[in-house]
Amino acid sequence: MRLFSPRFLCATLAGQLLLFPASFSLAGAQHAAPLAPGLVLAAQKNPKELKSVPRTVWNFDGGIFFATDGSAPGGACFRLFGRMTASGFFDNLKRIDDSHGTRFEQGTATLTEFPGEVRLDFNIRDFPCSPQLEQTSARTVLTRSVMSSMQLYLYWKRGVELRPVQNVKLQHTSVAPIVPYAVELAGQLPERYEWSYEMTVPSAGVPLTDDLVLILRAPDGKLAARVAARL
Repeated sequence: MRLFSPRFLCATLAGQLLLFPASFSLAGAQHAAPLAPGLVLAAQKNPKELKSVPRTVWNFDGGIFFATDGSAPGGACFRLFGRMTASGFFDNLKRIDDSHGTRFEQGTATLTEFPGEVRLDFNIRDFPCSPQLEQTSARTVLTRSVMSSMQLYLYWKRGVELRPVQNVKLQHTSVAPIVPYAVELAGQLPERYEWSYEMTVPSAGVPLTDDLVLILRAPDGKLAARVAARL
């Protein structure tokens, strides 16, 4: 197990993907001006006239799943998918939204924060830019060299604020070839791969209402993919 410094390059995932903690500029964000003193909003409804909020319940047995599609330098496309877990923490965990707001319950207990650390497992899989599965002609694929040039950033997100994740621990990484649908044409098609990663992310004191955001960027800083694990 290796511990990576938050101020420098945090991890080289088997030489294929770089992990960085980095700040995210929110410069230029627009903020609404405050109301003038004494100004009263018009047309406010009587509390009795407000519609009740429908109750919704979300079950997170098995953890938090996430997925998105992205585009790499050179025109290759990929799918990033995975889940966030923690030993026993998500078992019977429910998010309840109703007229009282949002709360998280596990049996008779009400939870407000993540455990000390969570496990993040995700895959990056070469994927056609076109949804047509019958496509068999040669296309740009996600290569090892392209993967090694991209950078991964992890943040905890609250509202619009992004906080870089510190002290991420990389546990395991692997690369495996993808068998094409048209097996008989395998010799004529470029090799495609799927990258797998396992890491632990410190989460002590992080509210359950925060999101864990994964961002992939190309060497020139352009966004390749962004996805959030959220409750």
